[in-house]
Amino acid sequence: MKKIIVSLLMLVAVIGLKAQEAAVTTGPMIEFEEKVYNFGSVVEGDSVTHTFKFKNIGTEPLKILSARGSCGCTVPKYTKEAIAPGASGEVYVKFDTRAKMGSQNKTVTLVTNAANHKQVILSIRGTVTARTSDGKD
Repeated sequence: MKKIIVSLLMLVAVIGLKAQEAAVTTGPMIEFEEKVYNFGSVVEGDSVTHTFKFKNIGTEPLKILSARGSCGCTVPKYTKEAIAPGASGEVYVKFDTRAKMGSQNKTVTLVTNAANHKQVILSIRGTVTARTSDGKD
């Protein structure tokens, strides 16, 4: 009798795990080529730009609902229309280094309808150095 109960419990557990897997593999799903971009070292006053590319690996249209930079110096632009399953989109980020010195880690927070990531954080990192007094870098 104990073997039957244990076997039934194991069967229920396996069925439950399969149901969870199915729930995560349907709907829109987002996958980025990269989530962190290191721009190295730039001179204060220069702008840094980077395009983060992503793909909808899900079964339904993917939508970025909003994108917000961690400060006013980090401005995101993103694909506004729905991304069909299998299609790609982009998040373009511009970081203005004016009045920024030293090590920098700026983020962009995305809110999506993706089943696997409702919120995605993208990072732009690097170092901003001082412009020399003679105007040469």
